[in-house]
Amino acid sequence: MRCWQTWQMPPDASPHPRRVRPGQRIGTVTRGTTNTNRLRRVDRWIAAHPAFRHAVEPLVVDLGYGASGVTALELASRLAQARPDVQVLGLEIEPERVRIANEQLDRVRSGGTHFDPAIAAAFAVGGFEVPTPGGVRPAVIRAFNVLRQYGEGEVADAWALMTSRLAPGGLLVEGTCDELGRVSSWVGLGPSGPRTFTISLRRTGLDRPSVVAERLPKALIHRNVPGERIHDLLGALDRAWQVHAPMTVYGPSQRWIATTASLRHEGWPVVGGPRRARLGELTVPWPAVAPG
Repeated sequence: MRCWQTWQMPPDASPHPRRVRPGQRIGTVTRGTTNTNRLRRVDRWIAAHPAFRHAVEPLVVDLGYGASGVTALELASRLAQARPDVQVLGLEIEPERVRIANEQLDRVRSGGTHFDPAIAAAFAVGGFEVPTPGGVRPAVIRAFNVLRQYGEGEVADAWALMTSRLAPGGLLVEGTCDELGRVSSWVGLGPSGPRTFTISLRRTGLDRPSVVAERLPKALIHRNVPGERIHDLLGALDRAWQVHAPMTVYGPSQRWIATTASLRHEGWPVVGGPRRARLGELTVPWPAVAPG
């Protein structure tokens, strides 16, 4: 049995957030790959998170939404089911992408799409400095498929700058997924640094959970080697998934629930119960996978 109770969250080693001049945009243009429903897994995780549900002012920023504003619109639509007063701001460092997203929003406002014409969404130019109207601090920042093109050594700076923009008790969700949103993982961070790590997978047709290795956040993707904690976790997942193969007759969700229960029994500090596991999720505290 692993004795995780003796582990302590390491002090935040990130540098102080850099000073940002008024109007300065920090970051580089991403590939911009966007697909409908690509981020549904992380959206529903955010919708259930206390940082969002209990926020005094539920402003949510979709940072680096890509070549289309559809994922920001989907985020606003999904979060409104939990908090009708949510406001979503999509930020892109490329002005042309903001122009396109605003054209999409105009079509929404005119009733030409399946989205609510009154959807609480807006788009603006911005990067890791996270500019917001009136300087309002967001309750949640979602930065998905943004840091994949950056070097591992640049992650801490980006994390520090984005989390410095959060409201008290706020949440940064930074991660990545495949093009269809079937394989996804992310880190949940607060101003003091990373708190949790989550994997979310489509279980139907899943061969091995470690397929997520190709879609790990930048802080972990190069750490999936023997001797690192993330490598240990993915190995444990694969073994448990194989052991519970007979559970497939009851459906892939039941097999995943049994898999996560096995990890908990082995001593892995799994966060949440069967309700989250039924969605194909596994969340652990960050120290369980933090680079050694």
